[in-house]
Amino acid sequence: MIMAFGTGLGLKNKIRDKITAFNGHITVRSFTTNQSNQNLMPIDGRQEFYPNFESVPEVTHIQKTASKYGVIRTESDFEGIVVKGISADYDWDYFEEFIIEGRKINLTEKISKEVMISNYLADRLGFKLGDKVTIFFMRNGSNSRPRPLGLEIVGIYNSGFLEFDKQFLIADLKQIQRINKWEDYQIGQFEVIVDDFSNIQSTGQQIYENIGSFLTAASIVDQYPTIFEWISLFDFNIALIVIIMIIIAGINMISALLVLILEQTQLVGILKAMGAQNTSIRKIFLYNATYLITKGLLWGNLIGVGILLIQKYGKVIKLNPETYYVTHAPVYLDWTYIVGINLGTIASCFLLLILPSYIITKISPVKAIKFD
Repeated sequence: MIMAFGTGLGLKNKIRDKITAFNGHITVRSFTTNQSNQNLMPIDGRQEFYPNFESVPEVTHIQKTASKYGVIRTESDFEGIVVKGISADYDWDYFEEFIIEGRKINLTEKISKEVMISNYLADRLGFKLGDKVTIFFMRNGSNSRPRPLGLEIVGIYNSGFLEFDKQFLIADLKQIQRINKWEDYQIGQFEVIVDDFSNIQSTGQQIYENIGSFLTAASIVDQYPTIFEWISLFDFNIALIVIIMIIIAGINMISALLVLILEQTQLVGILKAMGAQNTSIRKIFLYNATYLITKGLLWGNLIGVGILLIQKYGKVIKLNPETYYVTHAPVYLDWTYIVGINLGTIASCFLLLILPSYIITKISPVKAIKFD
């Protein structure tokens, strides 16, 4: 049960955090039917809710970004990509762990000519740290020649989320503004981070109601419904495993209790002959059974938590990122669910043992004392 919670919640949280690193929890953009990764219509970055969204206290951070489609061309290959422009207010907490080589881009007052590229694109196109990469952007108008932009690779990241690694380059927001001929206050969108993901839909609705009629808000759950529908199945799987394990544990404990009563039939008879009540005798066996449950839980916790720690720091079990969006089975360890599993198991097994313990009331003192 501990392993089911640790790996199930770990995978859910890791996939959610990867999507958040590239999109935030909620995006605020222009009211348009465009659902692509490219911001076609700019919005004014001088909003009342930026940088502090005081009307919605669940919001912890807001950052300005913009994205634009481009093409990387080398001597032997080319690849379509999305350049995501970020500014100095970008929250690196979700993205920093993905960096495997180099560093973050330096966002100074001037326009930065640095870029971060994924390990997937670097391997595919033959780039390494310090190389110059030329990105071509389409201009407005069908007869216009593509506009090249040369940037230096200062960082290589690997999120393990191939859907994003195949597309995104991280650059300065000012580069996107310059290419699109936007004013310095115009941006593509706001990315909002909230403190409680479980209430993201209600928080998203509050944000939508407080941003004006020319802007719209969408959560990552709305933007990537298929992924979140898939990971929501983890809750069902975890619940199913827990129920099955409790039933198995209950059956084992019922068997153990019946064996204990059978072995101590003479003791039951002697206690009854001495005037002990059925309730008192039942408590003796229930307490003994609870001791056995606690002893089993001790070993179960040591083994379960031990295996999770080995996986967390050793990354022994690998996964296919094209299927699971992660390169290894992630682990989430928290004392809340560990204590809850232990208390729930003790309570469930104890309740399951109450009914079988009534067999003590059927034991006759005379027959029990003669029992061999």
